[in-house]
Amino acid sequence: MLLINKNNVINGIKHAYTTVINLLGHKIMRAISLVITLGCLILSGCSSVFDKHVEYKYVEPNNYPVLKAVGYAPISLQKGASASQKQLMAIKASKLEAYRELTEQVYGQKVTAGMSVENAVAKDDYLESKVQGVIKGAQIIKTYAVDDTYVTELELNMKRVHDLYIGEIKPREVKKVTYY
Repeated sequence: MLLINKNNVINGIKHAYTTVINLLGHKIMRAISLVITLGCLILSGCSSVFDKHVEYKYVEPNNYPVLKAVGYAPISLQKGASASQKQLMAIKASKLEAYRELTEQVYGQKVTAGMSVENAVAKDDYLESKVQGVIKGAQIIKTYAVDDTYVTELELNMKRVHDLYIGEIKPREVKKVTYY
């Protein structure tokens, strides 16, 4: 069994160093130390070559699309004690459906599907859809009832969204890069 002692390792390194000095001499060791030191200085000096200053210019889009969405909700199926409560719930539900549709248009939709098979026969089949995002600046164009369904029409003018976000996130393009 081999036991390694910390002091034995340090003494071994010292012995190897003194042996190299005795064999090569002090002048060669100083030359090697000088080359290593100069190499480190040169390499650390090169890092300043990569320092740079980037100037950006503001870029305005050529056109702004207008997105439209419609949400529907059945009035009679809503929870509520009276017809007016059901109608208010249908108004809220149709508005949320319209916002969901706008969110799908802006951010897309994550669809998850799967099926399990047992004995070469489909056992379980599922399909799930998720939408996630923030919609700012949408306007309600119309909200009205058609028979037993409440309808809400929304519009999202991307010019308005651009104006809302321009203070926070400015679209930009590289104008000039200066290296130091």
